[in-house]
Amino acid sequence: MPHTLRAHWPEYLMEAIGVGLFMLSAGLVATLLEHPASPVRHALPSAFGRRALMGAAMGLTAVAIIHSPMGRRSGAHINPAVTLAFLRLGKITAADAAFYVVFQCLGGITGALLVAGLLGERFTLPPLSAIATVPGPAGPAAAFTVEAAMAFVLMSTVLAISGDTRRMRLTGLCAGALVAFFITAAAPLSGMSINPARTLASAVAGGVWTHAWIYAVAPPLGMLLAAEAHLRVGRPAACAKLDHDPRHPCIFCGHPGAAAHSMEDIHVH
Repeated sequence: MPHTLRAHWPEYLMEAIGVGLFMLSAGLVATLLEHPASPVRHALPSAFGRRALMGAAMGLTAVAIIHSPMGRRSGAHINPAVTLAFLRLGKITAADAAFYVVFQCLGGITGALLVAGLLGERFTLPPLSAIATVPGPAGPAAAFTVEAAMAFVLMSTVLAISGDTRRMRLTGLCAGALVAFFITAAAPLSGMSINPARTLASAVAGGVWTHAWIYAVAPPLGMLLAAEAHLRVGRPAACAKLDHDPRHPCIFCGHPGAAAHSMEDIHVH
């Protein structure tokens, strides 16, 4: 493990930054849309309309992270459940997966605490409570089912599209679109986490741990089921990247990146 950390720490750090940026965006946008003193909330009284805006903002944030230079190098998992699914598929080593999960959680917590430092009690106290993910009026069972189902659909989509050479560059856009749709449609049922690191970050910043186990179990379960289904149907699993840009090195499949190829060309000539 020490060797893995020395060799791959840039990717781990990029994962942490990616989740941190996601939480920073989520915290700022949610406070703007949902805090009772926000003029935007008064201007847009429709809860559905505000969720749609939140969904669009977070979907675009996810797409931006996935297609950023950092995301193209680390693979932009930005979610422990995604990493565990790729571990099941044999596309990431256990050591890399462990460090990815740790750094994703640390990055999310850092991002949420940064928002708390910037906005204070407007972000950490009710009604936002650091955008805590808690079950809706339908109860914990419904929240668990919805979280697992959303995770299954998201991971199944990622695997299906990233494994198709003609459509693989659309993986990030499809993932972002699903995030936007899930936030708009499912937030009243489950709080819309689909990401254990995201729920942990909000809980640490806001102190709300209500049914936190749901969001630690259901998303990984859904994504692992998607990985299992992918294996059972015999489809080839792509590399553990949502955007495998050949210009960037890959710790998963060993692709050296364009810079390494350029150096080889120089030595050859």
